[in-house]
Amino acid sequence: MKITFLGTGTSQGVPVIGCDCAVCTSADSKDKRLRVSVLIEIGDKVIVIDSGPDFRYQMLRAGVKRLDAILFTHEHKDHIAGLDDVRAFNYFQQQAMEVYAHKRVQESLIREFYYAFASVKYPGVPLINLNEIRNTAFTVEGIEVLPIEVMHYKLPVFGFRIGDFSYITDAKTISEEEMDKVRGSKIVVVNALQKEKHISHFTLDEAIHFASEVKAEKTYFTHMSHRLGKHQEIMLELPESIELAYDGLVLDL
Repeated sequence: MKITFLGTGTSQGVPVIGCDCAVCTSADSKDKRLRVSVLIEIGDKVIVIDSGPDFRYQMLRAGVKRLDAILFTHEHKDHIAGLDDVRAFNYFQQQAMEVYAHKRVQESLIREFYYAFASVKYPGVPLINLNEIRNTAFTVEGIEVLPIEVMHYKLPVFGFRIGDFSYITDAKTISEEEMDKVRGSKIVVVNALQKEKHISHFTLDEAIHFASEVKAEKTYFTHMSHRLGKHQEIMLELPESIELAYDGLVLDL
């Protein structure tokens, strides 16, 4: 399994436009974070988790030539806004994009991209095949995917476990039953928004505590606001088994 971090940032926090904070003005490429998304390659199958506003550029930057499916964690705009750009894959692959999402998320997609689901479609609109998922294991192109339900304040959000890889964004709380799904993973990715208390996201300390409970071989933090701080400085504060992910990081599992 090859894992590529397409984006490790978030829209949360003080607007970045015009911001002169240390992260926004940093020359370190690891401080340049697009909206959160990850690419998973298993054999010749290619899956993306979430397609935020930066989706098109992320696909181009990573040189993605084929995409078999998109899994959605939840319906917030920073996770779904780029779905329209699957039309390029529709054209080259001559087929609809397989999209896997909870029914509630599907309803949001249909609202946001109504023209793609109209009974009479305008030529060239995205071709999307919706697949409903619940909190039970399902398969994508023969690959087993196990949803992990976490709470994003009061909103249920899905993380996903594929083999020894678990990926969670937008978590604030998680039950012991769902934690058990994560335990035993070799690599865990989880959100760490900022150091200050937040109503719907893990803080840095909460993410570290989560990692200590799960005890994966390696934990990577993602969905980071620029309020978290500069990459190199935060890395010095982390336990040995934990690292900050960054855009373009590639892992082999």
